[in-house]
Amino acid sequence: MNEPINVALLIAAVVLLVAVAALRLSSRLGLPSLLVFLALGMALGPVGLGVQFTDAELTRTLGLCALVVIIAEGGLTARWSELRPVLFPALVLSTVGVAVSVAVVAVAAHLLLGLDWRLAWLYGAVLSSTDAAAVFATLRRLRIRPRLAALLEAESGINDAPVVLLVLALSVTDATAEVRPWWVHGLIAGYELVAGGLLGVAVGFSGGWLLRRAALPAAGLYPLATVGLTVLAYSVGLAAHASGFLAVYVCGVVLGNSQLPHRRAVLGFADGLAWLAQIGLFVLLGLLVEPSDLGPAVVSALLIGLVLLVLARPLSVLFSLTPFRYRIGDQGFVSWAGLRGAVPIVLATIPLSAGVPGATALFNVVFVLVVVYTLAQGTSLRRAARWLGVVAPAETTDLEVDAAPLERMRADLLQLDIPLGSKLAGVHIDELRLPEGAAIMLVTRVEGAFVPAPHTRLRTHDSLLIVATEEARAATERRLRAVSRRGRLARWFADLGEDVPHSR
Repeated sequence: MNEPINVALLIAAVVLLVAVAALRLSSRLGLPSLLVFLALGMALGPVGLGVQFTDAELTRTLGLCALVVIIAEGGLTARWSELRPVLFPALVLSTVGVAVSVAVVAVAAHLLLGLDWRLAWLYGAVLSSTDAAAVFATLRRLRIRPRLAALLEAESGINDAPVVLLVLALSVTDATAEVRPWWVHGLIAGYELVAGGLLGVAVGFSGGWLLRRAALPAAGLYPLATVGLTVLAYSVGLAAHASGFLAVYVCGVVLGNSQLPHRRAVLGFADGLAWLAQIGLFVLLGLLVEPSDLGPAVVSALLIGLVLLVLARPLSVLFSLTPFRYRIGDQGFVSWAGLRGAVPIVLATIPLSAGVPGATALFNVVFVLVVVYTLAQGTSLRRAARWLGVVAPAETTDLEVDAAPLERMRADLLQLDIPLGSKLAGVHIDELRLPEGAAIMLVTRVEGAFVPAPHTRLRTHDSLLIVATEEARAATERRLRAVSRRGRLARWFADLGEDVPHSR
């Protein structure tokens, strides 16, 4: 009776394990992971194991759900100290830059491919958004200057919001639908973006406040509650006719920069969940495509991709970043690193499921374009970064401080490991000069754990357990980070522990 379910679980488990193993191989070869997952999905399809899957509506629904998880993880791992200096450039790049890219691609599609204007605008809209999954996965393997990496990640987390609104508006097929002036659509989009951002802030702050004061019975519930809050932000945004994607990203940023209990576990869980979403999403998209239909789409994909790569993206970056005085090398890298991935393919399923004429050809063109240009861009980013001079200098690894609440004591238990290169190594306990209300309770080394004395000298790879009151926790973390970067003379160097990388 349960044989179909057992077979489905077996296939899902095998696909997941093969995808994880393939990810390790792709990282060694320098191949973007999304190509491996897409190939795995196609191998399961008609040309491989013969699995038949043609449900564009289900793919769209599951794809949007996967994007929520991926964007939430991007927000949770974004440092506000890195995001704050690039927030306005990222917003301009995600709005003005998107508009420039949409217009250039639409004109090219109309002139080069002979498409009607509605379908041409759909091509521009679908291809204008960079992909959060591709950007996060690729950039985190490179040593790029933090300001540029933060700009690209923020852009990929924000620009989905206006693009989804545009694609949905263009995909309306009801001939009786009310035709509004362009400025009305602009006001509606403005409301949805602003409201989505505000709702994300509200859910993030209120959720963070609750998590810091709730004594949940198990540590594993904190990651579940955190991810649940980001999904709540998305749902509340949609219920308020606002941008759910912007709400989930903003909520993730607020939560990720709050003093969350068990923060390391939260981020680890979100990272694993995002990888699962990526694997499932790309495999599903690989299943949906019909390989025999891709041949006729190759020429169109190469033409539109070339326009996107050498004209639309560079112009959007030029118009968006020049007022912020980004140098040419930085603009060149931002332009080349505007990776497309699952987002354009998922967006292409929206007109496909809505029955828009020409949507099948659009889906095939987008699929081929994503595969070809992700392969070209993803494998060349490291060389492009060196050539354009955007590689970050080697820096001391920042401290990861985890915390567990001690509710009755109104205190937190902090845990940190001293990384290689940290100037905490060699400092005596009494030289740390932690604020009143904080004390190191335990030091763990290879040879064992012990309660430190004031004269105990810290070593690389030591693990510290620190108890700090709620009032002293923030100052304690700032002091530890300052000493980790500058040593015992951190105050003399005017380093007060703000979480700002020195490469800026």
